[in-house]
Amino acid sequence: MQPFAVETINLSRTFGAIHAVAGLNLQVPAGRIYGLVGPDGAGKTTTLRMLCGALRLGGGQATVLGIDVARDPEAVRRRLGYMPQRFSLYGDLTVRENLRFFADAYGVPRAQQPALFERLLGFSQLGPFQGRRADALSGGMKQKLALACTLIHKPAVLLLDEPTTGVDPVSRREFWDILRDAVSQDGMTVLVSTPYMDEADRCHVVGFMRGGALMASGSPRELQRLVPGLVLEVQARPLHAAQERLRAMPGVREVQVFGDRLHLFADAALPAGALEHQLEGSGVVLAAVRPIQPTMEDVFMFLQGRKAPAA
Repeated sequence: MQPFAVETINLSRTFGAIHAVAGLNLQVPAGRIYGLVGPDGAGKTTTLRMLCGALRLGGGQATVLGIDVARDPEAVRRRLGYMPQRFSLYGDLTVRENLRFFADAYGVPRAQQPALFERLLGFSQLGPFQGRRADALSGGMKQKLALACTLIHKPAVLLLDEPTTGVDPVSRREFWDILRDAVSQDGMTVLVSTPYMDEADRCHVVGFMRGGALMASGSPRELQRLVPGLVLEVQARPLHAAQERLRAMPGVREVQVFGDRLHLFADAALPAGALEHQLEGSGVVLAAVRPIQPTMEDVFMFLQGRKAPAA
């Protein structure tokens, strides 16, 4: 068995003067969810399109299940499922009719289809809606149907390009539950790109991408350990006034707003009462302070502050 279901070595692709992917070295363990995380323009979509054979490699190497993508793209396509950002469902077909269409397109024998449909309808919680036209589904339900259609031929590797963009929080959670079940029950490998930092915590392995290359990769816990010093969650009012005062403290590297709270990054533990003393006379009311583990967004912001990876 290959140690990595997906692997790239110095993978690159340019569009004119733009280096969309620049020397990407990616290793996706088999039977795991790997999250490729980064902002728009980081190179995530271009990477997935090269891996599925929709875009030729500009340079370097890429293998899926040990198969060279450049040499045998058809063999790769037979083993993987690819769900682009805009998956083409047929709006005038019902949920079940869409499943049948894609099953026929992938060559799934008709005798196997009924049992497969029932499993996927239950898997995606779309059973009660199987007679509804795809155009009449909510955004979250459309994404779950698109995923079910992508899974119809039981791919060993699943490539998903920002599958939850624009989907409501409840549907996002349900979508991720389906992915985790696919991995735990079927042993599937999932490579999913996302701009959402909170989704990184749902992955077994995360790769933070910028400028077409990886800044860092590892499990969420391993990545949290990259952030040095101490992280404090601070509740204070007014929030932005507290942020400006605390940024000026000795030993404080940065103070960022997270919702209605602040995350304070310090080089080391601060003396007792240091925050209260810093805010004295400022009109800021300090409500609570507690040490926390860095979030994935904390990790990304820390990595962003480091020197950009070489192209």
